Amino acid sequence: MLRVENIHTYYGESYVLQGISVEVPEGNVVAVLGRNGMGKTTLIRSIVGFTPPRQGRVVFKNQDITQRPSYEIIRMGMGLVPQGRRIFPSLSVLENLVVAARTAGGKNGGGWNAERVFQLFPRLAERKEHRGNKLSGGEQQMLAIGRALMGNPQFLLMDEPSEGLAPLIVRGLTDTLKQLKAGGLSILLVEQNLHFALSAADFVHVLSKGKIVYSSSPADLLRNDEVKHQYLGV
Repeated sequence: MLRVENIHTYYGESYVLQGISVEVPEGNVVAVLGRNGMGKTTLIRSIVGFTPPRQGRVVFKNQDITQRPSYEIIRMGMGLVPQGRRIFPSLSVLENLVVAARTAGGKNGGGWNAERVFQLFPRLAERKEHRGNKLSGGEQQMLAIGRALMGNPQFLLMDEPSEGLAPLIVRGLTDTLKQLKAGGLSILLVEQNLHFALSAADFVHVLSKGKIVYSSSPADLLRNDEVKHQYLGV
C-alpha cells in the first residue's frame, strides 16, 4: 500500500530525516515509535506532501507521490489524523464531519458517512450538535479520526493519536484501530506510547535522530529491554 524509499527531508538547512525506508502492506498496521524531536511528525509530513523529501521516493498504491500536492494525495485514498487533533473549534461535531465528506473510492474505502462514524463513536452521536471546542480531549480525538474516515480513505496516517489522553480512552482507541484494520484499512501509526502502539501494530520501527535504528515484530520489541531503554525511555 505504501513504500517510503530512502527519503531525506530537511527544514531549511536542518537535516531531519536521514534515509528513512518504511513499508506498509495492505491491511496492516505499522507503527513508528520514538521520543519527541526524533523526526516522527516529519515522516508524516513527508508522506502526505506537506514537507516533500529532497531525496528518495514515496510510493502509494504503486504510484510515485513524492512531489505531488497534498490534495492530490488525499484524493488518491489517503487520510490524515494530525497531531493535536486540529478539529474546527467553531463548528459542531456534525459539521466537522460533513465538511470532510468525500464519495468512496477503491475496494477498501467505501461506506463512511456521519451515521457510520456515530456507530463507531456513540459518544460523538450524543454530542453531534456541540461545537468542537466544547469537547473533551478524548472526544476531540474521536472526531479527528471520524473526520479522516469521512474522506473514505484506503490508507490512514495517524500522528500521536494517544497524546494527552487518559488510559481508559487509550484502551478504547486500541479497539478502534483493530476495528478499522478488520474493515480493510491500512494504517501507519506514529506514536510515543509504547504499549498502545504494540497492542495494535503488526510491525514496528524505532526512529532516533532521523534514522530507523530498530525494526521488528511487536513481540520482539517488547522483549528487547536495551532498545526500549536507549531509544524509548522505557
